[in-house]
Amino acid sequence: MAKPHFMRIALYQPDIPQNCGTILRLAACFQVGVDIVEPCGFLFDDRRFKRAGMDYLDSVDIQKHASWEHFLEASKDQRLVLATTKATDLHYEFSFREKDILLMGQESAGVPDDVSEQCHKKVKIPMSPHCRSLNVAVSTGIILGEALRQTNCFPV
Repeated sequence: MAKPHFMRIALYQPDIPQNCGTILRLAACFQVGVDIVEPCGFLFDDRRFKRAGMDYLDSVDIQKHASWEHFLEASKDQRLVLATTKATDLHYEFSFREKDILLMGQESAGVPDDVSEQCHKKVKIPMSPHCRSLNVAVSTGIILGEALRQTNCFPV
């Protein structure tokens, strides 16, 4: 049986419906909740969003937050770990906790500096110096996989 945990993924103002749907499908498969910090760059009835999420969307604990401030209030007892190319800590050397919230920025812009400053920790995925960044859904999968491995919270 899966070890109960409270790790979550937070998406800051997601702007590409296919990536958001893919991340929600990932969350469903690993029994991880998702926080959506609005505004979104698309509607949740977008066909591209639904196609990427497939029939997994109904099995994800999704919490929508009207703003960054509302999200901070709702998550005040949890550590926010931002995935960013600007971090110095590598994701696989970082010590994740069961109640961490893994914050992912917009595909097009990441998160604003003031949001970054309010995060407790920041991690990055090492990659070729010739590349700017990975797709946000791919990055989420890599970091979530390591966080679940470290905390022994993969569903079984």
